[in-house]
Amino acid sequence: MNQKGTSLWHEVYAMVRRIPRGRVMNYGQIAMLLKHPLSARAVGWAMHQCPDTAPWHRVVNVNGGLSTAVLESFSLGLQRHLLETEGIRFRKNGLLDMKRYRWDPKQCCTSSKKK
Repeated sequence: MNQKGTSLWHEVYAMVRRIPRGRVMNYGQIAMLLKHPLSARAVGWAMHQCPDTAPWHRVVNVNGGLSTAVLESFSLGLQRHLLETEGIRFRKNGLLDMKRYRWDPKQCCTSSKKK
């Protein structure tokens, strides 16, 4: 891979590191938020080589499906387990409720505490 591609992937990993516990983002959402044009597929390829310092398990597909379904190097249940330990619950069909768990960095400062 060329140096430009490597630096773009580092931007992906920086975005993934910002995702808080109990929230997820999808590939396309990450691609749209980056400064450089990058496809959702390219974000997926970057996640294939994600460093240990990035919480890869918080990245899912647009339907709330798990990434490990296509990443053969990871145990099929690992991503689900990691997300469940963060309080994320799955629907009966195995997908996430993206309206409930999707993280939007623009809304990160809104408080959900009751007054």
